[in-house]
Amino acid sequence: MKALMNVVIAVVLCVSITLLMGCGLTYMLVGGAIGKGSGGVDSQPIWGPTGYDHVEYYYLPDIEVYYNVPLHRFIYFERGQWITRSSLPSRYRGYDLYNSYKVVVNKREPYRNHQTYKEKYSSYRDRHDQHPIRYSRDSKYFVNKNHPEHKNWVKQQKQDKGKGNDQNTNRDKNTKQDNSEKKKDKK
Repeated sequence: MKALMNVVIAVVLCVSITLLMGCGLTYMLVGGAIGKGSGGVDSQPIWGPTGYDHVEYYYLPDIEVYYNVPLHRFIYFERGQWITRSSLPSRYRGYDLYNSYKVVVNKREPYRNHQTYKEKYSSYRDRHDQHPIRYSRDSKYFVNKNHPEHKNWVKQQKQDKGKGNDQNTNRDKNTKQDNSEKKKDKK
């Protein structure tokens, strides 16, 4: 009887977790209420626009969808509720994220004020004038593991550290040199 009870509890837990994930409540439990990822350059998608060191959300006015950058999740309205998924629904299969306009929104749960964002950014529909991170030559974006230059950047970082060219090593050398010069001056 005890074993049967444990099986029932395990099944109920599994079903509950599956339902929570299916309803998009995972976002509220993991990202919205309890904690957030970085949203820094290293966690932004490479289809995101350049020029932002920190991003919480993108609003995509062409399709009225939000993207939670720290959690890497799309948020869209379907059948009367906001759905959170790792990919866009099939109705947006041909949508070009690299060539679409993204509005950076650094507010909590902007989709809860969707009508405001829809009205405010409707003029950004069909704009294609942002430069995505993927095509940037600015080395600050190479830290992003999905950037085409990331592997070269990592290799260069390792070489620089091996040569003692990192900032901490140079600072330590300069401090030691300054201290030895001060000792000479005292003599």
